[in-house]
Amino acid sequence: MGNHVIKISISPILPAFIYFRMMKSGSLVAKIVVRLFLLLLILAIVPLYQADSSKLHSLYFVTPHKWILVFPCLLIGGFITLFVGCTVQKYSKADWNWLLVLNTIVLAAYCATTYIRVLQLVKP
Repeated sequence: MGNHVIKISISPILPAFIYFRMMKSGSLVAKIVVRLFLLLLILAIVPLYQADSSKLHSLYFVTPHKWILVFPCLLIGGFITLFVGCTVQKYSKADWNWLLVLNTIVLAAYCATTYIRVLQLVKP
């Protein structure tokens, strides 16, 4: 009769724990970022209603190449697709959640730069 040593290793358990923890935090971060983006989008509309409407109606976007408009359309389409997909799946896929966060941050930066430029053109 010898001494038997039982070794318990947590190495297979640790990556699974980290993954599930990231999945929970990813869904929380995705919900916060999307709600913050939508709130900022709603709040950004208010100053445009207070501006001179004649200047707003005569505002046009002129680009040297029409292909430049493809990238904002891809950002908006990606946001809508990821937002609907994450909402339908109840934010259960971690990789989709993080893609939604990244897409929303880039879209918010693009919207902010466009908003600043439009506001400079409309305000007296």
